[in-house]
Amino acid sequence: MKYNFDQIIDRKGTNASKWEPQVLNQLFGEEDLLPFWVADMDFKVAQPIVDAIVKAAEHGIYGYSVRPEEYYKAIIDWTEKRFGWKIDKEWIDYTPGIVPAVNYAIQAFCMPGDNVVIQQPVYYPFSNAIKNNGCHVVSNDLVFDGEKYNMDFGDLESKLKDPKVTMMILCSPHNPVSRVWDLEDLKKVAHLCLENNVFLISDEIHNDLVYSGYKHTIFGLVGEEFLDNLMVCTAPSKTFNLAGMQSSNVIIPNPVHRQRFRRILEKNSIGGQNPLSIVSLIAAYTEGEEWLEQLLEYLEGNIKFIEEYLKENLPKAKMIKPQATYLAWIDFSGYESDSRKLEELMTKKAKVAMDAGTWFGEQGAGYMRLNFACPRELLKKGLDRIASVTNS
Repeated sequence: MKYNFDQIIDRKGTNASKWEPQVLNQLFGEEDLLPFWVADMDFKVAQPIVDAIVKAAEHGIYGYSVRPEEYYKAIIDWTEKRFGWKIDKEWIDYTPGIVPAVNYAIQAFCMPGDNVVIQQPVYYPFSNAIKNNGCHVVSNDLVFDGEKYNMDFGDLESKLKDPKVTMMILCSPHNPVSRVWDLEDLKKVAHLCLENNVFLISDEIHNDLVYSGYKHTIFGLVGEEFLDNLMVCTAPSKTFNLAGMQSSNVIIPNPVHRQRFRRILEKNSIGGQNPLSIVSLIAAYTEGEEWLEQLLEYLEGNIKFIEEYLKENLPKAKMIKPQATYLAWIDFSGYESDSRKLEELMTKKAKVAMDAGTWFGEQGAGYMRLNFACPRELLKKGLDRIASVTNS
């Protein structure tokens, strides 16, 4: 089946957070913005997913549901087929999103007052989760070499040696800088965490969205010796545009750690699942691959479009070419060096909503994160708005 990613679908009035005026006003102080912020796509999902949800909805009863064997089989088969990691059913737990999973993990494996390492600029809910659970953020800042971001392993080693550090949260692939970590980087992280008794969470929600020339290594394949110190988080949400279904996979190989995590799930009454999210996950992982391959091709076209557009119309803007995700990390400091004024330029004048770089830590000053998972016509419209105010 050939999918049409150029189709513009009106999402206004559908309770879509990305587009709703009250949400835009709350976050950006303006209602009439073209949104390129939160990480969901403006594309219709794969038809088999639609069919599965419609079939389930037509049944007419939406009572308490259990996860069937095919639910777990879909996760296991997808993980092995796409990444080569064979996992056991017993390793898998459900959470209604990876952000909740990170919060539960902090509650399970940290004590209030502990330090947790992240790598800024990074997905800002990590910081929120750490602080909200009474712990402290320690940043092992990424280092930009002029082309891509890299890990500072000397700094990481010194920070992991601190006995107050009990956890590290890795973003792989990295959001917002769209970096695919190579195997050697992951091995170094794994060794340092294991040596210093620091529990490692690998957030791999974007692991299916990797572009030509790059390969994602799921952390479970970094080395058998690291499995007992590891929690891997995956989900169909970013891959298949199912964020609203609130279904994520938490994979913990170590039975002791798994039991600690499950006790926290029990304390928070996490167990049952939306019946429509169950069938959508199964359909996505068993019948959605054709859609995904076409999506990746279209998104690579959008990356090329942004590169050419910036070169011709916004030459002072510098995009870190995405290796993964559908999020472009763009340096606009050549047009406005003051971060607050840059945000106002985009929202008040260009009428475009993007995630400000400073949301991801002070290391993101001068940057904006642009979600390019949308029809190219909308992408051009947004870039035209930016160009009209920066070049005036």
